[in-house]
Amino acid sequence: MSVCMQLSGVSKVYGGLTPVRALEDVSLTVQRGEFTAIVGHSGSGKSTLMHILGCLDTPTAGKYCLEGTDVSSLPDRQLSAVRCRHIGFVFQGFHLLPGLTALENVELPLYYRGVPRARRRALALAAMERVGLSDRVQHRPAALSGGQQQRTAIARAIAADPPLLLADEPTGNLDSAAGADILALLRALHVQGHTVVLITHDRDIAAACDCRVTIADGRIV
Repeated sequence: MSVCMQLSGVSKVYGGLTPVRALEDVSLTVQRGEFTAIVGHSGSGKSTLMHILGCLDTPTAGKYCLEGTDVSSLPDRQLSAVRCRHIGFVFQGFHLLPGLTALENVELPLYYRGVPRARRRALALAAMERVGLSDRVQHRPAALSGGQQQRTAIARAIAADPPLLLADEPTGNLDSAAGADILALLRALHVQGHTVVLITHDRDIAAACDCRVTIADGRIV
């Protein structure tokens, strides 16, 4: 396998009267095609690490290479383009727009990418089929269960077929049965070729992943 993500000596400090060192000298390599869990308690730095991995933030020090490109100090516009090409995000909160159908929610990022209408409809339908919701495309979020809403959010993340999926506590708002279904879906997407990085505080969930990285007090331990 080749390298998907590589952090070398990455630190993140948030300024102010009392600077907060959220990450301290983090070095981490994720190979293409891996299913990796980053596990840590609240305040451990895992969310900050996820933001850097997802090009939502940049490190204060150190180097981050994504698919061989140093993205450590790219301006916001270029970071946005990198996210668009390479990364699909799944969050604990589903972030679905209540006034849109499930299919329209999946289509929305494709609309902002300028994908023509017929093409984005086809991509969104294919993504809904991949997550097992072909029979729910016209339902609004309020008519979906929590697990179905998260599946819709995953469909939105994979509609453009990004190579990398970042999932931040994707089962946090679900009961155990729905959470197990979402983990199984992420596993299936990994088998289909996606690199998956899952952020979690739950060691049982982390144990289901191929690789596990523990973070505490901003450091990989």
